[in-house]
Amino acid sequence: MFVVTLTYTAPLSRIDELITEHRAWLDRGYAAGVLLASGAQEPRVGGVLLARAVSRVELDAVLAEDPFARAGVATYQVVRFTPTKSVSELEFLREPPAV
Repeated sequence: MFVVTLTYTAPLSRIDELITEHRAWLDRGYAAGVLLASGAQEPRVGGVLLARAVSRVELDAVLAEDPFARAGVATYQVVRFTPTKSVSELEFLREPPAV
């Protein structure tokens, strides 16, 4: 499991020019089963993604297709974690502890 934070590096006017393409990219990520949740940060300085990918290499390939990445208007910070506990509604995300 991965948490990805996007930070905008361009004015919001430029982000808004790409938002329709970015949302279409999000839809493809959901359809592929890679993205589990997404949304804007508050204040609007970027976004957050919850992603499920086989590997960091696979996730990086998906992120590289984001119109924000292709246009160079956002940076990405990726944190991999193992969700060993959750509320019952998210039990399907749980994984056994590594140790």
